[in-house]
Amino acid sequence: MTLKKTLQYGIIAFLIWFVAFRPDAAARVAREIVTFIAQLGVGFGDFFTKVIS
Repeated sequence: MTLKKTLQYGIIAFLIWFVAFRPDAAARVAREIVTFIAQLGVGFGDFFTKVIS
């Protein structure tokens, strides 16, 4: 098994463990990731709006 596959399986196993045994923390992390992505979208939108106008 390659190192890449081993790391992929390890990450998947950790995510399953994290959601199963720490659901509150997993939900908080997911919420923060979604908020970060939304803020990126707003920032890029503002930037392009100001560039165009």
